[in-house]
Amino acid sequence: MQPDEIMVFAGSGSQKLAGKICTYLGVPLRASEVLHFSEGNLFVRILENVRGRTVYLIQSTSFPANDNFMELLFWIDAFKRASAQSVTAVVPYFSYAKGDKKDEPRVSVRARVCADAIEAAGADRLVTMDLHAPQIQGFFKIPVDDLYALPALCDRVRQLDLPEPVVVAPDAGFVKKARKFAAYLGTSLAIGNKERKGHDERAEIVEIIGDVEGRAALIVDDFTLTAGTLMETARALVERGASRVLALVTHGVFAPGVMPRIDDSLIERLLVTDTVETPPMEFSPKIEVVSVAPLFGEAIRRIHDRESVSVLFPG
Repeated sequence: MQPDEIMVFAGSGSQKLAGKICTYLGVPLRASEVLHFSEGNLFVRILENVRGRTVYLIQSTSFPANDNFMELLFWIDAFKRASAQSVTAVVPYFSYAKGDKKDEPRVSVRARVCADAIEAAGADRLVTMDLHAPQIQGFFKIPVDDLYALPALCDRVRQLDLPEPVVVAPDAGFVKKARKFAAYLGTSLAIGNKERKGHDERAEIVEIIGDVEGRAALIVDDFTLTAGTLMETARALVERGASRVLALVTHGVFAPGVMPRIDDSLIERLLVTDTVETPPMEFSPKIEVVSVAPLFGEAIRRIHDRESVSVLFPG
């Protein structure tokens, strides 16, 4: 074993993705185990010597979100207590990222609580993908690398060879990121004017700003739960004359019962990444999973070799 060899471990939430990352890096997935007790407690155990080593733990915090988040904290603590030199928490999907602000009285800023917990457990660095809000990086005192799924999703779109595509931001809040998709694909941008009321996860699309008539519309977003925004945007796009509607979403965090609605929607194809790999349902035939393992693998390699990570992404 070489002293500078990359050591990758996987939590329960990212077993498959971690395996793909290790294949990309050409290193073995290291041995560990998780025990689940009847009352709901978790027990994690490292099965290899990590003393003085640089460790990378792959663990998404989804399905079940709270269990996987607590497991993440236990892993970090276990590595530090086993005398690992440094622990990089690779969290492909950072749950509670939407809780990034106090926008009404008497509520918790959940993303900040999670950030504090990760730091308190002993993480030296965080690597994640498409945080819901960039300011979440400022919740941490440790370095945070926020990767983008854009290259993987757009490269897959290019393979589809769509005629006259147009990128569509589902709301004004996603325009800046959607513009990067449009620049990468060399196409124009349209915007959905969305109004959301309350916390029932429903959104109303009021209008589409931009020319979509006769074009293949690509709705882009970082996260979907009920797919309500995607489906309402698709309906509005078809009404405005779009010839086809596809959606590109980083984190497919699908709620139970949503698959039949996606089947019946006007969305022709929904591309998601494998940042979330433990959904409690079978996917619709319309859903295609695009792996972001090469992006995470290259980021880990660059971090380990003290090289720039930002060069991986345009703009």
